[in-house]
Amino acid sequence: MYFPALLERFAKVFPEVNGTMGSDHWSGRWDRESLCIRARQGLNVVLISRTLEKLQAIAVEIEVTTGSSVKIIQVDFTKDDIYEYIKEELKGLEIGILVNNVGMLPSFLPSHFLNTPGDIQSLIHCNITSVVKMTQLILKDMESRRRGLILNISSGVALFPWPLYSMYSSSKAFVYTFSKALQAEYKAKGIIIQVLTPYAVSTRMTDYLNTNLITKTADEFVKESLNYVMIGDETCGCLAHEILVIGNFSFLEASEDKWRGSPHRAEIAFPCCWNTQLFSPLARTEMPEGVLPMVNIVREKA
Repeated sequence: MYFPALLERFAKVFPEVNGTMGSDHWSGRWDRESLCIRARQGLNVVLISRTLEKLQAIAVEIEVTTGSSVKIIQVDFTKDDIYEYIKEELKGLEIGILVNNVGMLPSFLPSHFLNTPGDIQSLIHCNITSVVKMTQLILKDMESRRRGLILNISSGVALFPWPLYSMYSSSKAFVYTFSKALQAEYKAKGIIIQVLTPYAVSTRMTDYLNTNLITKTADEFVKESLNYVMIGDETCGCLAHEILVIGNFSFLEASEDKWRGSPHRAEIAFPCCWNTQLFSPLARTEMPEGVLPMVNIVREKA
């Protein structure tokens, strides 16, 4: 695999460095798989998350498997008063790899913005503030050392406006654009900043979707995504999702041309070449009028 070779390179460059990861419910296997690989390369690990029992379980697995040391920091990323505490806990550690993968989805079921379940501010803190603040804490030292790797986990829904998932898709769009901008600013300083934009992965957050060619298990996605680090500043994390993106861009351009040239109002539904299992709730939900070009025209009204 390409990724172990990458980590071997990082281990040589950062012989005493630590890897820091936000840990959340959709990416627990991403944590275990990638962190064990990191640890085998001689890197120590810092885990940051809300659930102490989960942190302890992952820490024990890494320590037993690799012999590396694991530091645990228990915080709730839905709060905004945690970063001074994190800063103190990280004091004295040379962080060479930062993975921002904490995130939350208010509900798997689609809903209009005013009907968004849960606390919107908590989503903003978890999906947006955490990426900004953790990057701010770590990037300064990376800049002074002129080396470092930051992986930010966004989503495929960041690439288009997604009605009925407006808060989640917008928060992930921020992660996407923030990462791309930072890469442009700091690439010349020896810092790699990559954003991952995966589509359907079968996890608790997606209600454990049935897997298929497009919908990956967490294990499948993790193992494949680790091959794409350093390939570019943006990746979907697996080949099937990369093909999906190319197909959807072509499809959306054609759909928009058709819609704009029609004298009739269109009935709209979920994108036909996206995973219909994942987005099937959209077919049962009243959609706002004129929401193109991100959705498919399925029938023109006479």
